[in-house]
Amino acid sequence: MAAPIVFDTRYPSVDDLREKAKKRIPRFAFEYLDGGCNEDVNLKKNTADIRKVELIPRYLEKHSNSSQKTKLFGHEYDAPFGIAPIGLQGLMWPNAPEILAKAAFKHNIPFILSTVTTSSIERIGELTEGRAWFQLYHPAKEEIRDAIIGRATDAEYPVLVILCDVPTFGYRPRDIRNGLAMPPKMTLANMLQILGKPKWALKTLMHGQPNFETLKPYMPRNLDLKQLGKFMDETFSGRLFEERIKPIRDRWKGKLVLKGVACEADAEMAIKLGLDGIIVSNHGGRQLDAGESSIKPMSRIARIYGDQITVMMDSGLRSGPDIARCLASGAEFTFLGRSFMYGVAALGKKRGNHTISMLKRQLQQVMEQLCCERIEDFPDYLVNN
Repeated sequence: MAAPIVFDTRYPSVDDLREKAKKRIPRFAFEYLDGGCNEDVNLKKNTADIRKVELIPRYLEKHSNSSQKTKLFGHEYDAPFGIAPIGLQGLMWPNAPEILAKAAFKHNIPFILSTVTTSSIERIGELTEGRAWFQLYHPAKEEIRDAIIGRATDAEYPVLVILCDVPTFGYRPRDIRNGLAMPPKMTLANMLQILGKPKWALKTLMHGQPNFETLKPYMPRNLDLKQLGKFMDETFSGRLFEERIKPIRDRWKGKLVLKGVACEADAEMAIKLGLDGIIVSNHGGRQLDAGESSIKPMSRIARIYGDQITVMMDSGLRSGPDIARCLASGAEFTFLGRSFMYGVAALGKKRGNHTISMLKRQLQQVMEQLCCERIEDFPDYLVNN
């Protein structure tokens, strides 16, 4: 069955959705979603460097049809982009992971569930009929790691994404001011912000306080906020290396993807360890402000290793033209995170489909303008400076 075409003409761009979301949710929730680390240098560079990429249109060639169909890990998706994992999605809008998972399933694009978001492995697996992907934050204890992987297997997730770019929590000034660092705290300013957004407050009250649903079985009951911070510090050891990846590769029988790759050496290691794909990413500019934008290493890695491993990308994409630029630069597939959360925060549960429909529409226009018939043909239209 074809996905519903839901397009709200009041919000024809991600920037429009962002502005609406900013007005609709408390400031601390918006800044958690919107901000990067330190001075936001890499957050801004991500999109700016993508938009330096130029494409060549061919107006006098015959053209019959442009298809966004994309085959990835044995499944044919209806578009070359998916929904990236984001932690604490229910903080931005109640039930956000389920809203987005349902929309992704209807549109036949991948949704990646984060370990630290607010819906469980089992619930999202049920809603997507085993089509969602799962992103694993590496636990310090092997028994928790194996239990989570076992649950993802039982829920029939086809792809496990292991995260390598959070060896330590990012230094995010907004979150520190707002009490959303570790350990978190609820401040008087936050309470006043909530009172100023009564619709968000009512929806949150009706749905209940957001929790780390996947982690519940491993958490002591009735943790206060300081204890939660200690639990997160003790439970997760984000740094990955060969000895930690090998047992995951041995245990996981589906496709295994490494997310957070930012250099050629890590791409080489992923190939050596038998991984199926990598997502070149700098965590949306939330971890290392002094690093490169994602499109720069992605272009190099795709050129050198693209015939040995599936190269994907996230961080900084905000539009159909941005997706096209990344595909032309060597990515086989792309992911967007904030863009979809802006859509849900702006429009709520009835508009989970809007952002997907909008991006498809934008990308289709680019393809037809270029005379590009297939996603894999995008590199042929790249301006090589």
